[in-house]
Amino acid sequence: MQNTADSVTTKKYFMYRLLILMAIGITGFQISLHAQEFEFTKPTWWMGGTQGINFNDYRGTTQKLNSNLTIPAAFHHGKGIGLYIAPLVEFHRPNAKWGAMLQAGYDSRKGSFKQITTPCNCPSDLSANISYLTVEPSLRYAPFRSNFHLFAGPRLAYNLMNTFIYKQKPNPEFPEQESIPDVKGNFSKTNKTLLSMQIGAGYDIPLTSKSKYEQAVLSPFVSFQPYFGQSPRSIETWSLTTLRIGVALKFGRGRKIIAPSQTVNFSVYSPANMAIKNKVSQTFPLSNNIFFNEQSTAIPDRYSLLTKEQVNHFKNAPMEVFIPKVLSDWYAQEMTVYYNVLNILGARMANNSSSAITLVGSSRNGKEEGKIMAESVKQYLTTVYDIDVNRINVEGRDKPKIPSEQRTGNYQSDLLRDSDDRRVSIESNSPALLMEFQSGSDATQLPMERVQEAPIESYVSFCVDGGTEVLASWSLEVINEN
Repeated sequence: MQNTADSVTTKKYFMYRLLILMAIGITGFQISLHAQEFEFTKPTWWMGGTQGINFNDYRGTTQKLNSNLTIPAAFHHGKGIGLYIAPLVEFHRPNAKWGAMLQAGYDSRKGSFKQITTPCNCPSDLSANISYLTVEPSLRYAPFRSNFHLFAGPRLAYNLMNTFIYKQKPNPEFPEQESIPDVKGNFSKTNKTLLSMQIGAGYDIPLTSKSKYEQAVLSPFVSFQPYFGQSPRSIETWSLTTLRIGVALKFGRGRKIIAPSQTVNFSVYSPANMAIKNKVSQTFPLSNNIFFNEQSTAIPDRYSLLTKEQVNHFKNAPMEVFIPKVLSDWYAQEMTVYYNVLNILGARMANNSSSAITLVGSSRNGKEEGKIMAESVKQYLTTVYDIDVNRINVEGRDKPKIPSEQRTGNYQSDLLRDSDDRRVSIESNSPALLMEFQSGSDATQLPMERVQEAPIESYVSFCVDGGTEVLASWSLEVINEN
């Protein structure tokens, strides 16, 4: 049998040195925990140590122990308890689901096979002392962002010890038979490195409060390491499965929680005094009549008449024509709108191709002169705004359908008196041109509306610096000096 005393002594010495270094490392994490006047976050980095018990289960066939010893019958089943001890480093942010763990230390897979009977009817026992230096990186996952967590990852193991003790007792039927000495040795064909995996779960139990800068956690855990990749030897079929139960003691340092400033600065940014007009909304009724001068069938000069080149500008920005210099001078604004009645009508007909109108000219001098006045308006619309002539009908009358003298009230009386019903009236059944809910020859045109927006530089801003850190909500009430 091969003498292995020196090898065993060397490996035991290495194991004891490892345990001593781990104890010193864990002792270095023992920290004085004293009361603080601040609160701290949970640490992100944790360091400490782990200790556990391996419940090892043997399966398969083991008969050839080494090149010098092959026993008469094979062992198949076994179990045992081994020690696991390792320092650890752990990273996970407070309230985060994902993190990482790293453990590296001593891992014992010792155990004893179930007794067998050899062909000589001799009871035989075999115990194995298998141990490793193991490195176990794992991903950490807290599904509920709580102290409960799962972990899984690979296991890389380097064999430190692979000894056995084989015992064969005499045949019970011959009790006076001389006993065979125990055989001690090393397993041959041992796998020096193993690559396998593990999966487990743990729960962090805080040992200190949040008011501590240096915090400690006790974490009971359980892990399972299946037989995949954990065969101790490269021959035969011996396989090894382990259930590990243990506890980890971890230490970390939190970050001080800086209390938000209790100062809130309210400030108001107002624009400088500017000659900016406020936002206004105005509606101007639009008359259906164009009043003509005596002894003339041409459109009077008081009406705003555009050239063909000016039409596009009027279509794109018609309200520029009506910008008042004094907002309170509503009469002047109304007259400006009225004197653009032909341009407003032309632009609306150009934008609504299905609309049509009838121009009714009225003159005391007879129907023919009234029709000529209506043709003057038609020519302006068809020439300047390119309105199809078929969309405009003309009529001549010696008196309007609704004479001015039959009306009551003040309808710009000076203008009506001068014209004396000498006018061209605009009639239409097109909804795009008419006031809502009205129809007939006396239906008025859709009024002209204007809205002027206040410029962005005229806005007043209220700022609350620090409010989001200190205040859950805030409101502002603006009142006058009274």
